[in-house]
Amino acid sequence: MRRILQFILKLLAKRVINRYKPIVVGVTGSVGKTFAKEAIYRVLSRKFLVLRNEENFNNEIGVPMAVLGIDARKFKAISYKLKAMGYSFWLAYGWPKRKYPRILVLELAADKPGDIQYLINIVKPKIGVVTAVGEIPVHVEFYASPQAVAKEKSKLIEQLPPDGLAVLNFDDQTVLDMREKSKAKAITFGFSNLADIWISDTSYFAADEDQNVGGLSFKINHDKIFIPLRIKNLIGAHQLYGILAAVAVGLHFGINLVDICGALEEVEPPKHRMNLLRGIKNTTIIDDSYNASPLAMRAALDTLNDFARAKASLSGKSGRKIAVLGDMRELGKYEIEAHRAIGNLVGERADILITVGSAAKFIADSAANQMKPDSIFSFSTADEAKLKVQEVMREGDVILVKGSRAMQMEKIVEEIVARP
Repeated sequence: MRRILQFILKLLAKRVINRYKPIVVGVTGSVGKTFAKEAIYRVLSRKFLVLRNEENFNNEIGVPMAVLGIDARKFKAISYKLKAMGYSFWLAYGWPKRKYPRILVLELAADKPGDIQYLINIVKPKIGVVTAVGEIPVHVEFYASPQAVAKEKSKLIEQLPPDGLAVLNFDDQTVLDMREKSKAKAITFGFSNLADIWISDTSYFAADEDQNVGGLSFKINHDKIFIPLRIKNLIGAHQLYGILAAVAVGLHFGINLVDICGALEEVEPPKHRMNLLRGIKNTTIIDDSYNASPLAMRAALDTLNDFARAKASLSGKSGRKIAVLGDMRELGKYEIEAHRAIGNLVGERADILITVGSAAKFIADSAANQMKPDSIFSFSTADEAKLKVQEVMREGDVILVKGSRAMQMEKIVEEIVARP
């Protein structure tokens, strides 16, 4: 049944793309692609009629649904399914033509070999954005090597038309190398001033009279021009790559830098991705429980360390840094190596470590070389861990919660978040 649905959606989506000829912005990468997609959508919506895939519906079912304007979250309901499919057939073959968006911003997943090629055959992107890949990318279990994952994602850039645009992360060498494979013009972004668009003067700002951290302030630099910007509830420096990608795409569509920055002031991280929450016992939670990869885990631990330091500096009140980390799945033969590497980093970034899952025990093992034994706790499931987290935390602490989706780390967030 799923294969039949997939075939029908593919057929209809290809017809719609060929019929209405929207400009497609494809976004891929091992981390940060959902936030980049949302930021790009926010910028382009200021000037154009734009459609995007909701949440992370980014696979062979979700992408065609987005092209057809189907809300994947409602598709299980029979009444909605019949209505949506009827509308999709009219969109593809009916007359007169329906009004259709000028631009599609589509997140493209590469969970297994062939995924990117399958999706670009349907949507034919004119603009390709690659956020980051890293040394051990997510889903590497299903590929021959990390290089194979990068090669899969690079297909988005390789197959852009000559009048297209490749938007590439200057700070990720694997991504930067993709510009040599593209017939399209390339524009780079990053923290280096050698990039075409770069970030400088990054710092945290206070949100209220109590000097609680409100978000990040920074400068966007392009062609000897800079614009200061501050974004509420944005706390991870790595999230700024998504902001920079949105700036690059906005400039390509003729939106001036001031208007782009005005649109980005209102952007918010998707749910369970670097969300800043108030915890019980007057604590702060960094909810990054949606998913995890080695690159994203490192970035999250850096954020924990940087945020806690800024919080103490602004408010004058210091607390402990608690890292609650679950398994990173789909790493295959790199599983032990990747988890041990994170464990080595935890000792430098956190005061207390709580792990969830069998693979995460390797994080605990490596962290034990730098941390006291009574500051490390390991559990098999999130349900087992959540009460310990609640017991350990105390006023002023900052708690990072992160792990792969299968680990259900959101259960821990639900246990310790302060209720209204």
